[in-house]
Amino acid sequence: MTRVSTLILLLALGLLLPALALPPQVPVPQKSAAPVTTAGSQQSSATPPPSTHPLEKGDLEAFFDGLVPLQMERSDVAGATVLVMKDGAELLKKGYGYSDITKKSPVDPDTSMFRLASISKLFTWVSVMQLSEQGKLDIDADVNKYLDFAIAPAFGKPITLRHLMTHTGGFEEVLHDIIFVDPKKAHSLRDFMMQNQPRRMYPPGEIPAYSNYGVGLAGYIVERVSAEPFEQYVSEHIFLPLGMKHSSFSEPMTAELAPYVSDGYRATTEKPAIGFEVFNPAPAGGISSAAGDMEKFALALLNGGELDGHRILKTETRDAMWTRQFGTSDSLPPQCMGFYQTWRNNLHFLGHDGDLIAFHSMFLLEPTQKLVIFVSYNSAGSAQRNRAELLDGFADRYFPAYTAPAFQTISAEGQKDIAGNFQSTRRADSTKLAIGNPAGQSIFSVDKEGVLTIDTVKDLRGHTRKWKPIGKDLWQVQDEQARLFAIRDSSGKIVRLAVNFPGVQLERVPWYEHKSFVGISLAISLLILLPVVAASLLRFFRRLLFRRRPPLKPQPGTLWVTLGPRLAAFTWIIVAIWLAALAINLQSEALPSFPVIQRYFSLINWFSFLAVFFSIFALVAGVRIWQRGDVRTISRVKFSLVATACLFLTWYSIHWNLIGPIRRF
Repeated sequence: MTRVSTLILLLALGLLLPALALPPQVPVPQKSAAPVTTAGSQQSSATPPPSTHPLEKGDLEAFFDGLVPLQMERSDVAGATVLVMKDGAELLKKGYGYSDITKKSPVDPDTSMFRLASISKLFTWVSVMQLSEQGKLDIDADVNKYLDFAIAPAFGKPITLRHLMTHTGGFEEVLHDIIFVDPKKAHSLRDFMMQNQPRRMYPPGEIPAYSNYGVGLAGYIVERVSAEPFEQYVSEHIFLPLGMKHSSFSEPMTAELAPYVSDGYRATTEKPAIGFEVFNPAPAGGISSAAGDMEKFALALLNGGELDGHRILKTETRDAMWTRQFGTSDSLPPQCMGFYQTWRNNLHFLGHDGDLIAFHSMFLLEPTQKLVIFVSYNSAGSAQRNRAELLDGFADRYFPAYTAPAFQTISAEGQKDIAGNFQSTRRADSTKLAIGNPAGQSIFSVDKEGVLTIDTVKDLRGHTRKWKPIGKDLWQVQDEQARLFAIRDSSGKIVRLAVNFPGVQLERVPWYEHKSFVGISLAISLLILLPVVAASLLRFFRRLLFRRRPPLKPQPGTLWVTLGPRLAAFTWIIVAIWLAALAINLQSEALPSFPVIQRYFSLINWFSFLAVFFSIFALVAGVRIWQRGDVRTISRVKFSLVATACLFLTWYSIHWNLIGPIRRF
């Protein structure tokens, strides 16, 4: 069951949620806001900042040559491509390792095309704003105005392109057919958007829930309004004007550019490679590009939307895209129009990260310093740690100016309202994916000294981070720069937490969904039913093997579990076996096969339905046993335990959608 959760985290959060988030369901990257000083607080001790190193080619190359190969060795990465610029000048553009291990093809930063996943979104939003400049799109109009199918109504409010840009459309997560390597399985953008429309969990514009579907919807609107296929539109209106000759949204890649596309790997010892990861919807994650081309895109953005006389955006449009659009606290990075901010050492980067199974990338601009940092790795091992390590190391080496905040001294009693279980607003509640929600939760605890800890949030060394208050409803990691901000309801109760990545928030979980309660109750229920199954099988095989012996009979006043409860026990154990089989299948496959997953979900669905049906008999037997006067207490307890286990499993299967539409996940 934990591997089912891993599928959700891998494909949804590990793949395409920007990986400067920490553990997948708790996206709290190591970034900082401007320091906050609060009256009456106690200043934390801080080590004086190190001397600034010169940001020049020699020192920069020494830094990256020392760090990137070490990361590749530690994380089993085949190749990487890196770009650093300052004030329009290229300081470092370099490839490391191989784009093809078998052929020993080295990474060429100018021509080796890496799969950049969610960095694609920036090109989609630039396309939207180009059409907005031309008066063809109103980013504040109902998106249904531009579609040839309807987004289902909810909450009495329409969704706009501005909502989609800020991930506040309110869509729940959808993963069906999101990634595969067989091009024969490809859908048209329109078909994918129509067949996979998710339920809306939140009113638009209120709560962020990072959504690939929402970006795909914007890409389809570009396609509709421009009357050009999306990949053709981006090619003609962004790639061609900027001279980006090694960039494409084609999936699979065109024959002309296919030789330049880097292979993607689980590990350097893996042969063959994973294959070309086709991503749906393409506007949210389908781009392939080289570092040299991303350099041109960055220069155009920093130069007000123009490069070498070719303009892709008006300067005022670029400025609007870099303006804060959504956020809950000025002490946390905001979401802009498609771009989101990432903070470290008083630098406010704008950009995006991107993740597939194999490729993990980062593209950041710092407008005030005219900085550009781009990095992409082509192997799965680089998923979490490397980008944060690289960005933090870069900022600390070349821009170390940072003042530690003043920590408040607040007792555990004063902070107890933050304690509890929280889960990401980026999730699915109404589909099969909900089964992974408990495993994705984080437990917030406050010790007797008033220090907050989160069980899933570790630093780069694997140590649990310690959070301390630095202002009203604001916490920061001790000796680090990650922050949390509490969002309260009208009664003053903390209902959500804003984190450094503005595309999601953390939402409080009701007690009956706590992962500890669910996990322990699930384990106890199955342990109660296992002896029923084992005893039934033993009696069956004894009768089969020893037919001449008289049948066993229970002691006077003792009853064996009757047929209905036994059938319920058998079917619930079968459901658990199928879930375990699904977990093993996912563990052994380089890429999840959605048709196979769908078959597993189908079997789980029908056996769960049978188990619920037979559980009715178990519940009746558990009640009726107490009405009999000729039965010992041990039998009454036994029937009652079986009935209780079946009751919990019935609730579990319905609440977490083991029973329900099979195709929707």
